Amino acid sequence: MPRASAAAAAATARHIREIATEMFGTRGFGDVSLDDVAESAGVTRGAVYHHYRSKAGLFGAVAADLQAVVATSVVEAAESAGDDPRAQLRAGCHGFLDAITAEPAVRVLLVDGPAVFGWDKWRQMDAENSVVHLREALASVGTDPDLLDPLTAQLSGAMNEAALWLAQSSNPDAPDRAHRALDLLVDTVLG
Repeated sequence: MPRASAAAAAATARHIREIATEMFGTRGFGDVSLDDVAESAGVTRGAVYHHYRSKAGLFGAVAADLQAVVATSVVEAAESAGDDPRAQLRAGCHGFLDAITAEPAVRVLLVDGPAVFGWDKWRQMDAENSVVHLREALASVGTDPDLLDPLTAQLSGAMNEAALWLAQSSNPDAPDRAHRALDLLVDTVLG
């Protein structure tokens, strides 16, 4: 039987990731098997293993895709705020909160991610994506260089906690309340 072309293999890998993203986002890492993913994707379990080696490998690829989506949302939100670095910081923070609380990102990145990857790997992934943009935005508004890293960590942590709070809330005004609270934090940072 002939081997698939590189383009066909890439399309299969992408299709598997898309199916897995939806499954991990709705059911969670613990309730999804590679057999479930293979069946839903219409491929063999061997195809899933060929592209991702393991369930954790597939989850890592899904998380990387979602990290990139969130980071892109942050950049787009910041850029839409114009040239004022203060407005960009505020808009980027709100863009993050909106993007990270959209399914499947919140479940994959904030609920299951730390448990699957461990804190060190999860923090590294976060630091390589959205946190980079937050640090740059804080530097652009003149944050004291001695405080740049701890302030980035604290504001990032506060936004992640707000996202988890939103994910667990059934209150319809929770998003508005979270964004108002975020404005207070950003106001404090901006002085």
